[in-house]
Amino acid sequence: MKTDFGLNFWLTQWNLAPSIIIGTALIIGLYLYGVGPLRRKYSLADTVNRSQMITFLIGVLIIFFALVSPLDALGDDYLFSAHMIQHLLITVAGPPLMLLGTPGWLLRPLLRNRITFHIARIVTLPVVAFLLYNADFWLWHAPPLYNATLSNDSIHILEHITFIVFALINWWPIFSPVEELPRLPVGGQILYIFLNGMPSVALGAGLTFLQPLYTPYIEQPVRAWGLSPATDQQLGGLVMWVPVSIIYIVIASILFIRWMQLQDAKQRQREA
Repeated sequence: MKTDFGLNFWLTQWNLAPSIIIGTALIIGLYLYGVGPLRRKYSLADTVNRSQMITFLIGVLIIFFALVSPLDALGDDYLFSAHMIQHLLITVAGPPLMLLGTPGWLLRPLLRNRITFHIARIVTLPVVAFLLYNADFWLWHAPPLYNATLSNDSIHILEHITFIVFALINWWPIFSPVEELPRLPVGGQILYIFLNGMPSVALGAGLTFLQPLYTPYIEQPVRAWGLSPATDQQLGGLVMWVPVSIIYIVIASILFIRWMQLQDAKQRQREA
């Protein structure tokens, strides 16, 4: 049965779950406290980079929007493809902006604890970060677990938490804000981002060409915009495949240009 997903749906299907609102408010509150009163109290830095603050807040708000907007209800109840757009926002869009918006001096005091530092150093190693994120992403898209997230809110919350945490870790080798847990060299960053896109592309391509896998969407009698489960899954696979590839290509291109500039600067120094 086809039904209307017009203006009324987008006005009424907001997810104002306390866990999302409280969690977001806590993250923003702690960040603002850190770059404000805490910075001044312990003389962590003389000034705050406003553009960096804005970048962090945009990253958090992207994730917040993905979780509270009608996109959440559309993805949970009707469309696999909408759910993949949500996953894209909370893993590929929001986390790198949060890292870019986090000043190193804000994290450095936390790393003075030896246990915290050693754990952080291990999980942010490129190989470990890569495996943690991609294994988690693939695991949650296995039909039994994916179906469970749609029927159990606690499991669904756990899924989103692991997505965000492991996405932050995954982007660390490229956007690390602290020298103690350094970024890869620019050439290594290019290779890392190239390899990092492959698992998502492979999963997206597989979902595009496989028969419908996820029972809740197959059994849903209400068809959003008349999309069949097969077409919906194909669109979801393409969302995971094409936009992610474009984002990674753009980042890799920027890194390559930076690498070329560094090589040119080194060549000029040798010639001088």
